[in-house]
Amino acid sequence: MSVLVFIETTNGTIKKSGLEAMYFGNLIAAQKNTSCHAVLFGNADKANILGKYGAKSVFYIDYSKGFDTGIYTEGVLSAAATVGADIIIIAHTFNGKSFAGSVAARWNAGIVTSVNALPNFDNGITVTKSVFSGKAVATYRINTTKAVLTLAGNSIQIQESGSEVTPQKLDWTPSEPKVKVLERKTSEGLVPLPEAELVVSAGRGMKGPENWGIVEELAKALQATTACSRPVADTGWRPHHEHVGQTGVAIKPNLYIAIGISGAIQHLAGVNNSKTIVVINKDPEAPFFKAADYGVVGDLFEVVPKLTEAVKKFKSSQ
Repeated sequence: MSVLVFIETTNGTIKKSGLEAMYFGNLIAAQKNTSCHAVLFGNADKANILGKYGAKSVFYIDYSKGFDTGIYTEGVLSAAATVGADIIIIAHTFNGKSFAGSVAARWNAGIVTSVNALPNFDNGITVTKSVFSGKAVATYRINTTKAVLTLAGNSIQIQESGSEVTPQKLDWTPSEPKVKVLERKTSEGLVPLPEAELVVSAGRGMKGPENWGIVEELAKALQATTACSRPVADTGWRPHHEHVGQTGVAIKPNLYIAIGISGAIQHLAGVNNSKTIVVINKDPEAPFFKAADYGVVGDLFEVVPKLTEAVKKFKSSQ
């Protein structure tokens, strides 16, 4: 038996979450003393690098009509049968979450989503994941012989562990999609929030959308992705895809800078898995300071531009 990893791509480029899933699958294969394989849809021109992260073989499916739950499920299961997999790894992205359950149901496999550590195989398959908005860790045991695991973003540090491989076309023909896509809108030039390692976020303390330039300047200096609190998105200051929190996007970047955000429990629920949290707020009693690793009490309109200049000066000296 072996491990199969589904690799998500955008315009032929492999996402960071895909490399994380690949390396995670490779580590699991090493635990089981077996091989690890990869499958992706569409353009495979850059897929040879997957061998560097543990893929013994890489299969691509000639399909470029966009994500479709049914077709992706069938394709991944076909690849699983080809390589004799008993474990399938999928990154816990929007698309990954959309079809992982379908894969497990069709495969008669147990599934645990958003796992954050390597499984234990001493007695079945035991895995852990964060629960209660990151306040606790739950342990799950899968008793089926097959398993589907989705990997939470930024859960492991990837590293190269092999050499490039030549992708090969999977001997499987996709059916016609049942869903017709009329229009697709995507954000260009930005690292998606779930994959971002650096995030600069702001709230109502900005006083209005006309002041957002200082946030964008800091994000540009850090090469970070911008985000916002729910009230900011609800009032139309920023687009809804930037909303992070319990009712928005849950993230776990290496650095999260919160500017002018009080730190309501709903917001904290979506960001408290960040490795380092920096809070900038003029209210010393803001709840966010209790969750912060570093805090700056001061007027954000004075602090943020100075921080931006300090970042630029530091980078120019490197």
